[in-house]
Amino acid sequence: MRWWPVVALPLLLLLGWAVGDGSTPVDDWFQRGRGSAARWLLFFTDYRTVVVILAAAVAYALYRRRWPAALLAVVTPVLAVELARWAKRFFGRSKGDALAYPSGHTTLMVVVLGMVILVVGARVWLVLAAAGWAVLGVLGQAVTYHYFTDTVGGVLLGTALLCIAAEVGNRLVRRRPDHRDAACHE
Repeated sequence: MRWWPVVALPLLLLLGWAVGDGSTPVDDWFQRGRGSAARWLLFFTDYRTVVVILAAAVAYALYRRRWPAALLAVVTPVLAVELARWAKRFFGRSKGDALAYPSGHTTLMVVVLGMVILVVGARVWLVLAAAGWAVLGVLGQAVTYHYFTDTVGGVLLGTALLCIAAEVGNRLVRRRPDHRDAACHE
């Protein structure tokens, strides 16, 4: 989906400017769950959980000798975290004492789940599992550390980066003399 970054990144900017530095009614609705048992949903965006998933994706790519995919699986999440940090400083929206928009937790989770799909291949069950995981992760962040709109920003940034990574991977593979090994899937 080459076109998605061209849509997602302007939406990220528009949403960031629209929400400004405060809460919205939608954010307030999600914040009513703050302090509830929904905190367990943070498991889905916890860096330890996400790193284990990422390590499995990288290991699988290396095992299958998909070097471009392994490289992208390592580089893209690091880039995602740095871009989310930069965007937080750019927008300056805070929640409590921390910058909040876009959610770095959500951005990283989305990128890592997407890298799994790109490395393993888009199987219906895997895409559905990743989508379910992402929804639970978004909910966990929306009732704790972030406003819901922060998580939407994280999804926009993460999915844009995934599409760019997939395109880079495809171009890397096409440049190789033996390109039976797809960058991110068979």
